[in-house]
Amino acid sequence: MDGILIINKPKGYTSRDVVNIVKKTLNTPKVGHTGTLDPNATGVLPILLGKATKVSKYLIEHDKEYIAELKLGEKSSTGDPEGEIIEKCAIPTLNQEEISKVLSSFQGKQLQTPPIYSSIKINGKKAYEYARSGQKIEMPSREIEVYEINLISFENNNIIFKVYCSKGTYIRTLCEDIAQKLGTVGMMNNLC
Repeated sequence: MDGILIINKPKGYTSRDVVNIVKKTLNTPKVGHTGTLDPNATGVLPILLGKATKVSKYLIEHDKEYIAELKLGEKSSTGDPEGEIIEKCAIPTLNQEEISKVLSSFQGKQLQTPPIYSSIKINGKKAYEYARSGQKIEMPSREIEVYEINLISFENNNIIFKVYCSKGTYIRTLCEDIAQKLGTVGMMNNLC
């Protein structure tokens, strides 16, 4: 079987889990995906079947669009609810105008340091494998670009925003950076 399936990935599954399910369900040996989504993330995950796996290198380079929820006041070891809370901080009084201004300050090209809990390979090993074994490693920064970022809502110390960005942008890191610029700490609570 050859083709592309668009899967609406549910929360709690890795991209690899989805590939394995499709492989087993369709009894197709050659199955791949076009970029890793966090297990916590939901949304579009293109699955490539058979000869279509050859187009992966073209699809993987595309920009991404997300809707993210940033929870203010708590920071976790993983940048999301999966990790342990490592810091709590008071949340300053904020309004939508201030938040929108901070969000727009992230538009453009910038250097971003990916989180240690990521699937980036360092010396042939995924970064999260080092993190889980307690090893400290230096994560190399890389250039990303945020083309557009807009506030959707701000309620109960949670900011929901939409971001259109380059491939390789880590939304968990972006959430932490936004929280820091707002004078507190935070973590990505949800991602679609």
